[in-house]
Amino acid sequence: MPLVVAAFDLDGTLTRRDTLKPFLVRAFGWPRVAWTFLRLAPWALRVAAGRARVDDFKVRAIRRLFAGADPARLRAVGRAHARAVQARLRPAALARIEWHRAQGHRLVLASAAVDLYVEPLATALAFDHVVCTRLALVAGAAGERYDGTLAGEDCTGAGKVRLIEAVLGPISQFELHAYGDSAGDRELLAAARHPHWRPFR
Repeated sequence: MPLVVAAFDLDGTLTRRDTLKPFLVRAFGWPRVAWTFLRLAPWALRVAAGRARVDDFKVRAIRRLFAGADPARLRAVGRAHARAVQARLRPAALARIEWHRAQGHRLVLASAAVDLYVEPLATALAFDHVVCTRLALVAGAAGERYDGTLAGEDCTGAGKVRLIEAVLGPISQFELHAYGDSAGDRELLAAARHPHWRPFR
């Protein structure tokens, strides 16, 4: 039988709202996050005017907030945040995940959010695979630290398609159900045999 895959976006699809900003506040505190966003206000204006992507803003915020951060502390914060996110997932989305699981379909959580909480969330929901935006670690005298850059590709747009194919092979070789709600999901939805745009609203 051909492989059938169900790929779910996280923010706005399984959840009702963004999960990254609350994670940043949990990890770094509201004053530091607010100051970082204020310093990036020119980029926010470019996003609002359609001259930049929201993910460009995200990458710059990550660079400012995560450089030099302790991985052990942030992994603990990520696990706590994953539990908080799980408690607020859309019931209809959870039911659809279980329907695919009952059909024997391969489940993929595909999110532009960061690995620190996307990975433990995927584990808690028993997804088969997770592709997400991963943060780079560098070795130093005090041990490993985040350096504010990404490890690999940002998991959005065409990058989301490429990251899924890196795990499962060319999308043309399997039957794909894709669930998404934003511009960052359009390429994945376009590649899917069964695209589902904002299905749980």
